[in-house]
Amino acid sequence: MTNKKMDVPETLPLLRDRIDAIDNEIQQLINERARCAQKVAEVKLADQGDEEVVFYRPEREAQVLRRVMERNLGPLGNEEMARIFRQVMSSCLALEKPMRIAFLGPEGTYTQQAAIKHFGKSIVSAPMAAIDEVFREVESGSANYGVVPVENSTEGVVNHTLDSFRDSKLKICGEVEERIHHHLLVAPSINPDEVTHIYSHQQSLAQCRAWLDRYWPHAERVAVNSNAEAAKMVSESARNGRSVAAIAGEIACELYGLTKVSSNIEDRPDNTTRFLIIGHQDVPESGQDKTSLLISAKNEAGALYSLLEPFKRLGVSMTRLETRPSLMSKWGYIFYIDFEGHYQSEISQVLIKELQACASEVKVLGSYPIAVL
Repeated sequence: MTNKKMDVPETLPLLRDRIDAIDNEIQQLINERARCAQKVAEVKLADQGDEEVVFYRPEREAQVLRRVMERNLGPLGNEEMARIFRQVMSSCLALEKPMRIAFLGPEGTYTQQAAIKHFGKSIVSAPMAAIDEVFREVESGSANYGVVPVENSTEGVVNHTLDSFRDSKLKICGEVEERIHHHLLVAPSINPDEVTHIYSHQQSLAQCRAWLDRYWPHAERVAVNSNAEAAKMVSESARNGRSVAAIAGEIACELYGLTKVSSNIEDRPDNTTRFLIIGHQDVPESGQDKTSLLISAKNEAGALYSLLEPFKRLGVSMTRLETRPSLMSKWGYIFYIDFEGHYQSEISQVLIKELQACASEVKVLGSYPIAVL
């Protein structure tokens, strides 16, 4: 009878040799893909001459990632496999042209985390102090694209982002959804029992309200511009002996050398934030797209019904409807609408024409691939 334990020393080296051979093959194929990416850049530059060359194609990348997930047979999960390919694509694109991405900073925000998830790690990061600064950085051409938060599944819309689209000529080029996990953080030298103030973005404080009411009712909650700023403040406050804490994510915890007091303190475990990718280009159809509109309604009876009725009649799925004061007239309103489909499709063109007939203004903010990851 064969002793299975006796087979292990012989089998394990063979498996390791096989892994080494596979690693070697993978490395060669990745470099071959990188060389193809460089040739793509050369062809684009030769074909477009003096015109500005577009290296990043959101619809193309979305199609590639969808195919990766469709053909995946495991044992790695679809999203894990797509993330691996996402980074390979990011590294190859950087060989064509490294992209500078503006995002709501400072370093360590969830917005930076979303930027890395969407573009990969091979980007030049450009943290901005406020959302309108992200818009200006992209508008000026100092950044290729920007990443801004637009809505949270718990706390709703980010009004500052919506309002920034009113006068901006930028287009929405993509979206990314990020599961948000909040942690209570302190400097290593601080006793958590002595914490008197908790810093975080107002959205994060709201998303952890019930947990804070239960476990930290006596600590004063202080809203700041971002979670990363809160983490940075806590790190700096420790040098002055102040007993303060921050609510922030994993990337901020690592970046500022803080210690977790409690993990995943968000009130809802499915807490998710949606981010938008903003840039100058119109994105062609990818096959699974979403369109965002800004609509100024006429101040008349039945105005909202007139805007919504064509969606039902034409069978177009609306995924979001937000209302903001127009700032142009008393009690006037602007509607932000998302719907499934690309604005260049036949049905979307019919829809937009009908909306234009019953609205003061219809502005297409962009059509873009539905988030893959």
